[in-house]
Amino acid sequence: MLQEELPHHAGLFRGCLNNVSRVLVTGGAGFIGSHLVERLLDQGLSILVVDDLSTGRKEQVPVHPKVELVCSTVEQWLSSGTNEEFGEAYHLAAAVGVRKVVEDPFGTIINNVMETAGLLRYLAKSSTPTLLASTSEVYGVGHGRPFQETDDSVYGPTTVARWSYAHSKAVDEHLAFALEQELPSVVVRFFNTVGPRQRGDWGMVLPRFVQAALANAPIEVHGDGNQKRCFADVRDIVDSLPRLLRSPDARGLPVNLGHDESITILQLAELVRDVLNSESSIQVLPYTEVWGRGFQDLQERIPDLNRARNLVGLPPSRPLTETIQDLADCIRTEDSK
Repeated sequence: MLQEELPHHAGLFRGCLNNVSRVLVTGGAGFIGSHLVERLLDQGLSILVVDDLSTGRKEQVPVHPKVELVCSTVEQWLSSGTNEEFGEAYHLAAAVGVRKVVEDPFGTIINNVMETAGLLRYLAKSSTPTLLASTSEVYGVGHGRPFQETDDSVYGPTTVARWSYAHSKAVDEHLAFALEQELPSVVVRFFNTVGPRQRGDWGMVLPRFVQAALANAPIEVHGDGNQKRCFADVRDIVDSLPRLLRSPDARGLPVNLGHDESITILQLAELVRDVLNSESSIQVLPYTEVWGRGFQDLQERIPDLNRARNLVGLPPSRPLTETIQDLADCIRTEDSK
């Protein structure tokens, strides 16, 4: 997108970069959000975190004079009568995790769509530059090649609860783009972000594998194990978020963010076991045994990262072995408390 096509919003982005006073981070007590808060704090910014702690943890939010935590849903915070304006906003609050989505598809839709709609409407009043967290799930069933931001989305049937998350995040994106005249925004589609502070409670694969390996318990691989995924360390990912939000050329665009070297889930289980010197066995369980009849998943989920590279460049990625070890150290520390 040419810069000269964006005179109004490009100016808003430059003004934001030069005069950021206070930043809003929803979901800032969560896995990605807490790492982002630390990066923004390193930049000297004052931060308001809004998080209902449904999946986040209070202890993950830095205790610092420039960080304020409001333990609330986004909807509750908005209805409290707040009228504060922000230099930037990062909307990461959402229902996440396969287990949570499958067990409560209705709550997933309401949480992801209604709270996002209210927040974007609020931020549009002051034209606050906003980064909206989305997901690779919006690409739907896939087509056997790296996903590009311009690809069509094709979903499974609405009778399969697993697709409720993808639909809800796609609606979130539509809401942001519908407000582009009032709200300068960037949509980031995360691909399998992993690392310290991530938990396996809601079905996230890497922490689930690491927890099992540390206990020398069976590592459960769901499906046939041949699914290909690309895993990116959260500490690499969060460095790119402020740069994308502050890039005038990223305004109004969805951007894939992650790593583009794939590994099968069975290979991942073997790698975790090897890195941690675990005696765990590896058990391959069909989806029907874990999630019931009708569960659908993709064989490949690989991003095309050219847009992100062209907009802001991407830092060298940490090796997956380092991420596994650091996640294991984090889990050991939490378990010892």
